[in-house]
Amino acid sequence: MSGQPVTAAADGTVPSVAEGLADGDRIRAVPLRHPGRWVTSAVLVFVLVFLVQGWAANPRMQWATVGEFLFAPVVLEGLRTTLLLTVAAMAIGIVGGVAVAVLRMSANPVLARLSALYIWVFRGTPLLVQLLFWYFLSAIVPVIGFGVPWGPTFFQVETNRLITQLTAAVLGLGLHEAAYMAEIVRAGLSSVDEGQSEAAHALGMTRRQTLRRIVLPQALRLIIPPTGNQAISMLKTTSLVFAIAVPELLTSIQGIYSRNFQQVPLLAVACVWYLVATSVLNVGQYYLERRFRRGAGRGGAGRGSAGRRRRPAVTPSAEPRP
Repeated sequence: MSGQPVTAAADGTVPSVAEGLADGDRIRAVPLRHPGRWVTSAVLVFVLVFLVQGWAANPRMQWATVGEFLFAPVVLEGLRTTLLLTVAAMAIGIVGGVAVAVLRMSANPVLARLSALYIWVFRGTPLLVQLLFWYFLSAIVPVIGFGVPWGPTFFQVETNRLITQLTAAVLGLGLHEAAYMAEIVRAGLSSVDEGQSEAAHALGMTRRQTLRRIVLPQALRLIIPPTGNQAISMLKTTSLVFAIAVPELLTSIQGIYSRNFQQVPLLAVACVWYLVATSVLNVGQYYLERRFRRGAGRGGAGRGSAGRRRRPAVTPSAEPRP
């Protein structure tokens, strides 16, 4: 840079630093180049195109068979069962997870330990084992009755009639999911500052009112993202119910290729529908997260603007500095 001082013009204006520099002294900013980044991207794109082209042009994929069974009634019926299992299991998982998480944080030591035992059992055993257990429950409990313990029974029904294949699948998936959702909800509730609950109790709100109106709405911002991941995982986990012969998507696909022996094309059909369903869930999760982030941003902006309004204004002094 030039060592000459910058002086004011005749009209009292002061030129900028760039105007006060000579042409040879001006800084010319050159953007940083990343040749390795572009080379890596080109190589990855080439590999991706090569793989997709080779997969699409492979005659053994039999795309005509994929198109033939993509909208087959038995496949669509299996997809409907998969979506039904996902919704029912997640409903049981979310409601049960909230209840178990609240009991886990209860001041009652018996309730807290019972909820911890539930989480330990259902998280510690494989889901496939739980599905088989519910399916074969009639082997150890042939009749389920309702009445007074060690007393008269007012109503009873055969276990096989009460717990069908679909019911066993919903119970196995839902109760297993509730154990994971309990830990997710507990983490979200623990993230809310205890001062919020203390202030609500000081205003005369009960513990239930504080949880429903104060704590839970604030914890939702941390609960929703992992819950969306659990819903997507549950959609794919429903494929395990093939072990108890529930006709969901994968079971329907297996029934077809066991007859025509076109395993790979029909598995591609299953992959297409799983990808479509998970994409829809991804979009829903995105908009839910954005809505809660926007709400938190508005609250934060309001608090920031209020803080700026309360800040005293500083006016420059009229006296010249020495």
